[in-house]
Amino acid sequence: MRSRCINLTFHGVGEPRRALEPGEADVWVSRRGFASLLDAVAGRDDVRITFDDGNASDVEHVLPALAERGLHATFFVVAGRLRTRGFLDAVGVRALADAGMTVGCHGMRHRPWRTLDDGALREELLDARRRLEDVVQRAVTAAGCPFGSYDRRVLGRLREHGYERVYTSDRGTARADAWLQARNSVGPADDAGLLDAIAAADAQARRALGRRAKLAVKRWR
Repeated sequence: MRSRCINLTFHGVGEPRRALEPGEADVWVSRRGFASLLDAVAGRDDVRITFDDGNASDVEHVLPALAERGLHATFFVVAGRLRTRGFLDAVGVRALADAGMTVGCHGMRHRPWRTLDDGALREELLDARRRLEDVVQRAVTAAGCPFGSYDRRVLGRLREHGYERVYTSDRGTARADAWLQARNSVGPADDAGLLDAIAAADAQARRALGRRAKLAVKRWR
């Protein structure tokens, strides 16, 4: 695998089976658009695929499309939504795990972790993980921050609780072996060109950062 990778975040695929919450339509993609992006990812070792929220489409549409292309993905499931209409139930979550997919924790109630007190954060990071582990009968070691919400305190708790990898919504590329992984949300207008756009924007940002660092050194020498 290359030293840097692109993490893509999908949410729902196909026709929604429930009323969408505000903002969800901006990250809900058609089956055709999803298939196009998967075809662009197939065969690449520098792209990782993730799914947030545990929507029913993860099993209905996503799993067959991944299997058809021999792709792996990580699914961040909201533990408190199991058996809720339009979301995965325990059988669906087990189906993902049994198919070789990674099941990660997206908290208990889909709340922004940075805003929570210690008790509520514990429910999101520990109680939710235990519930998911009871379902899949294996360790859950990856976490996806709802709404990309985290700070130093949240990261400290995630480390204390033994999470081996944490995914954010910070966009751009990520060092492939990093504990903290930036991700890029996919929207309905995105197509196969998204991958090149992410790489180009990230390279430009990294060049700009390098220039600023060089200027800072010049000013202080």
